[in-house]
Amino acid sequence: MILPMKKICLAVRDKDQNQSLLRLRELGVLHIEQINPGSEELTKAFEKKGRTENAMGLIQTYKAPKKKKNIADRGGRERRNNPNDRRRGRRSADKMGDEDLEPYSLDAVNAPVRPELTDYMMGMSKTCKELEDQMILLDRERSRIIEWGEFDPHTIKEINTSGFQVFLYEVNQDVFTNIPVDTKYIIIKQEKTSVRLAVFYSEIPGIAPFRLPDEPLSTIEIKYSELKEKKDEAENKIRSFADRRPVLEKEMDDILNDIDFESARAELINIDGTESISKISFFKGYIPAEDVMVLKETAAENNWALTLFDPEAEDIPPTKLKNNPVARLLLPLLTFLGTVPGYREFDVSPSYLFFLSIFFAMILGDAGYGVIVLVLALFLGIKLKKKSGVFPDVSKLIMILSFCTIAWGAINGSWFAIPHASLPPMLSAIIIPPFVQAGPVVEFPGFLQSIFKLPAEVPVDEFKARWNIQFLCFALAVTQLCWARGKKFLNELPSLAAFAQLGTLIMMLGLYFLVLNMLLGIPMPPFALYFIIAGVVLNLVFGEQKGGNFIINMVKGLKNFFSLFLKSVGCFADIISYIRLFAVGLAGAMIAQIFNDMALPGDGFGSFGLAFIIKIIAMVLVLAVGHVLNLALTALSIIVHGVRLNLLEYAGNHLEMEWSGYLYNPFALKRKK
Repeated sequence: MILPMKKICLAVRDKDQNQSLLRLRELGVLHIEQINPGSEELTKAFEKKGRTENAMGLIQTYKAPKKKKNIADRGGRERRNNPNDRRRGRRSADKMGDEDLEPYSLDAVNAPVRPELTDYMMGMSKTCKELEDQMILLDRERSRIIEWGEFDPHTIKEINTSGFQVFLYEVNQDVFTNIPVDTKYIIIKQEKTSVRLAVFYSEIPGIAPFRLPDEPLSTIEIKYSELKEKKDEAENKIRSFADRRPVLEKEMDDILNDIDFESARAELINIDGTESISKISFFKGYIPAEDVMVLKETAAENNWALTLFDPEAEDIPPTKLKNNPVARLLLPLLTFLGTVPGYREFDVSPSYLFFLSIFFAMILGDAGYGVIVLVLALFLGIKLKKKSGVFPDVSKLIMILSFCTIAWGAINGSWFAIPHASLPPMLSAIIIPPFVQAGPVVEFPGFLQSIFKLPAEVPVDEFKARWNIQFLCFALAVTQLCWARGKKFLNELPSLAAFAQLGTLIMMLGLYFLVLNMLLGIPMPPFALYFIIAGVVLNLVFGEQKGGNFIINMVKGLKNFFSLFLKSVGCFADIISYIRLFAVGLAGAMIAQIFNDMALPGDGFGSFGLAFIIKIIAMVLVLAVGHVLNLALTALSIIVHGVRLNLLEYAGNHLEMEWSGYLYNPFALKRKK
């Protein structure tokens, strides 16, 4: 359920701005409308946020060492509370010593971060980068001259200045054989593909000589080692900051609160014409209707001017879903997809979760895979709970989906694509008749046989379960899409246009039987055609009944016959689109079966020995890699296909949702102190 909002206009005196904003932030119910781009203070806060994020990134991969509690923190507090230090002022980062950077204890989270800490950490990072750049240049130079061995380039340069010319060359064998015969040279090193020469008196025509290094190879290697030692030392200092992570995280919370505070201050609009001693500013925003009384009482206590309005048609209020278990479970998924229902759209959380669970189960399809996903979700949830104290909603969602997968895989006998005949009796007994690969399909569904006239040639054996799953796919399609049109019909009442939605619902029931006839060979009952005709007529008559003259609106509706035809084709395609649940699930099962066949040797394992052990190891590797790969591909298919059916066919095409909303984000502290 999307909670109703009230639009507010709140005016405060300029001299009370800070106090008023602090009180509003403490209240934590007002969503401030963002109009102004920002301020100088807000820019500074964002710059500070960037520096702190970079500092946190430096130690992100390092694990904080275990240290004795209180010792380092006590020293830090003594220095921070020393009045002599405050009188001397803040020292620059480049003058800080290691004693100033004694690691914070984990008990010192509530202590403020000294401003120079992040600057010092970023300075060390800059030093590491500069040292690394110098090492890269030296390494390139070392690689260039290493094959020449140790020699002093200064000696060669001195010889050249004395009038006796010496040139070094590195040429291939073809060039070497074509050197002029009068060239004076000494072979320094000859290999299969190249020759290194020292040429005297004059250069070899057309060939550039080897560029002499500035320093000998040994000097370059010594400098490289020194730079590496300095770089390792700087990296060790950065690593020693790993126990600052809780302090920096708290600092980031404070910065985010400052950003919110300055953003709220930037939204204050000055009212022109007020006297300088009593200037008044105001801002606009939204508040849930259930919290209005709290804001009214606070406004009266603080002498604020408060005006409340109902949102108008052109207003775009934020979306706040009712805080219930279903909405919380789906929030991680909707956040990941970036989809938020608009304020005037539907909250589809219950139906979304219900159908997503079925789609997830049918696409993943295998009970064995469901067990793996369940264990992983449980492990992740327990691990995260140890850190935060709360079992995460995303783990709860995945556990629900995996439970449904296990149930679906169990009733159709799918356990790592093992054939039904090879399953243990306990697992075989769980398979329900519609998915037993034997006997005629007439067994399913018995309670609907009076409506669904089954085809004369009934599929048997392995095609039976496939036929039944396809039947189930189309049944899910008509159920979900008619549910959407039913919600639209109730939502638009008492407008006459609501009957156009009812017409689409009736038409879809007729199209459903048409799909069954075309794809599954089920004879189309006579009433199905009447349903399609009745749905078209209702759409033509009531499609434009949005107020005014009934006859004129009906004539407008008749002009939309071609667009209605396209809409009917779209509904037909939407029903067929649900066959993807069968197709993708079948693809995953076939891939799993292929890997099973690949893993089992055709000639058996033979007697125990080296060959037996090798075959066992190969089988385990093929099964593990194959099923993990298949599970990953199937998980991607769930996002592509399972979520798509909910977002596009269900919510987009038939609930006509645009997902154009944005979440209610009240002005409040990011973390309670």
